[in-house]
Amino acid sequence: MTKGSPARLLLSFSIPIFLGNIFQQLYSMVDSIVVGRFVGVEALAAVGSTTGFSFMVVGFAQGLTAGFSVIVSQRFGAKDYPKMRQAYTMSILSSAVSSVLIALIFTFLSMPLLRLIDTPENIIEDANSYILIIYLGIGTAIFYNLFSSLLRAVGDGRSPVYFLLISSVLNIVLDLFLVIVIPLGCAGVAIATVIAQGLSAVIAFFYIKKRFPIFRFTREDWKLDIPLCVRLLKIGIPGAFQFSVCAVGVIIVQAAINGFGSDTVAAYSVGGKIENVITQFFPAIGMGISTFAGQNLGAGNIKRIRQGFRTAFLIMAAGSVIAFGVALVSADAFSYIFVDRKTTSPEIIELSVQYVHTIAWFFIPLGMIFVFRTGCQGLGSGAIPMISSIAELVMRTAAAFTLPAAFGYVGICFASPVAWCGAAAILPFCYIYYMRKIVRKTERVHMHLARQA
Repeated sequence: MTKGSPARLLLSFSIPIFLGNIFQQLYSMVDSIVVGRFVGVEALAAVGSTTGFSFMVVGFAQGLTAGFSVIVSQRFGAKDYPKMRQAYTMSILSSAVSSVLIALIFTFLSMPLLRLIDTPENIIEDANSYILIIYLGIGTAIFYNLFSSLLRAVGDGRSPVYFLLISSVLNIVLDLFLVIVIPLGCAGVAIATVIAQGLSAVIAFFYIKKRFPIFRFTREDWKLDIPLCVRLLKIGIPGAFQFSVCAVGVIIVQAAINGFGSDTVAAYSVGGKIENVITQFFPAIGMGISTFAGQNLGAGNIKRIRQGFRTAFLIMAAGSVIAFGVALVSADAFSYIFVDRKTTSPEIIELSVQYVHTIAWFFIPLGMIFVFRTGCQGLGSGAIPMISSIAELVMRTAAAFTLPAAFGYVGICFASPVAWCGAAAILPFCYIYYMRKIVRKTERVHMHLARQA
């Protein structure tokens, strides 16, 4: 990432991640498709009603491990391989502790949280059985995301795609087996998800060990380094909480949707799945600029960092236009993938399409969030992602408490766009401020070295 055309590097790095993200979305999509078609609309609503809570824990895992990989990326860019390996082992240790804590906490909170948001009684038991298994298996998601983030940190964005392809196929097979052959319903698709993610993590670990000798750790690398763990957590936890904070907003919106009944919950769930697929290029380009910024910061190339951000923004804008067109053209066809056309009320499809068509107009603000928020995290900032996430939470909460009461389901459709615009409005200014801070720090270092010389 420190040499060559930024546009070519960002695209060649981000496109495999984009494909990997699509495969990763298949986990939850296939869960919804299988229960929607082979169990029923209520089961589809049950799985959909847990989206916010699932996003909270899985997003926490993604943010945490992405933060860990920042230090690995910077040390790789500086060619400091011994310290890079130490960051790797301490990341594994921190991930293991985090997995246990998250599983314990959310296992006990599972049913109380579902009742807190007034999950309809006809779906709450299925919802709890699904999300409880996801909580218990959160370690598989954490370690898959850790190993994938580390591979991306050293410039390998393609291998995680292959791992996901294998596990996605396994997830589909297990979903069908555990729902049709062994009728476990919502619990079955959750079990399939955890097993498939676990396989991805195991394959990624052994691939790193074999393919990258610089990651082959020794006993000495496992020596507990408290300051390094603190530094890893200092970057990782704000990134993790940025997802969790966003998830709180999603949960608040879910509470508003639950009041409309299980059919609307099902429709919103389908619309959300379609949104997740169509917008996966944005987190991909965000990961690309994060790695680009981290490696070039390690190499001390400030001018190139700015060039990378400008290029990433232009690529994101072009991707937004494409995503907009896909959303308008294909929302109806996508919606029918999740349900049986003969037995499903047309209103569910109409509400799903309405949601997708509404949010499509706001893809550029959404893309800006990923470029500037994730990019600043790659530069080592924990505060900027947190500030923008809080802004997003405040705007989404305000929208959830006001717009549905005034405009009904249309108000729900605008909750996310309002939040995106609020977060996107402040991020470019935060980026400019942080870059100036880096420049001042670099100038001080150069002056100090000049005096010593």
